[in-house]
Amino acid sequence: MDQSNASPSMIEARAISKHFDTEAGRVALFSDLDLSVPVGESLAVVGRSGAGKSTLLSLLAGLDTPSSGSVSIAGQAIETLDDRQRAELRASKISFIFQSFHLLPELTALDNVRLPLEIRGAANPEQDARHWLTEVGLGERTDHYPSQLSGGEQQRVAIARAFATRPALLFADEPTGNLDEDTGSHIIEQLFSLNQQEGTTLILITHDPELAARCQRRLRLHNGQLTEE
Repeated sequence: MDQSNASPSMIEARAISKHFDTEAGRVALFSDLDLSVPVGESLAVVGRSGAGKSTLLSLLAGLDTPSSGSVSIAGQAIETLDDRQRAELRASKISFIFQSFHLLPELTALDNVRLPLEIRGAANPEQDARHWLTEVGLGERTDHYPSQLSGGEQQRVAIARAFATRPALLFADEPTGNLDEDTGSHIIEQLFSLNQQEGTTLILITHDPELAARCQRRLRLHNGQLTEE
């Protein structure tokens, strides 16, 4: 096959495995998985709960290390980087939407979104943070702390934070799981607008078949194997 016109890869995973040692012995979550994600692709990973989707996401993002195999992000092999270099790579290129939000409780919604912009040296971090909070419907809640927000509102803050930095690569674990239907539809449109207008590579874990169907490619993780849908 002629690769001369192939898109460059944002992620290359080669023969990655993850196992855990328990009192009952070694448990293999998956073994020898290969995955290539071109720049600008939208990819959904689906599968039953407990199949290892969130673990796979953590390995691809460099938040965890595989038991064997290698992962490269934008041409950089993660296993060759120290903790500081990995943190710098994530700060410069990657954003996350986690199910558990990971908001800083001592910061307001505005400051939770503004902080990563300041870390990246954005020219107008407060203006950008206010813009994205408005985009997710929280323009009137900027001064509220996470404890003063509902679960759905906290998720929207996390989504605004992820969008605000206009990342090269966005990982999202059930990004609409705590949102009502109307808000979820709006967030989905924002996700794919980011993908199409900014060229952001999207890797989504989802149980939502409509969201998965919007992606250019769908993979199912089942019994330790990735298969095309």
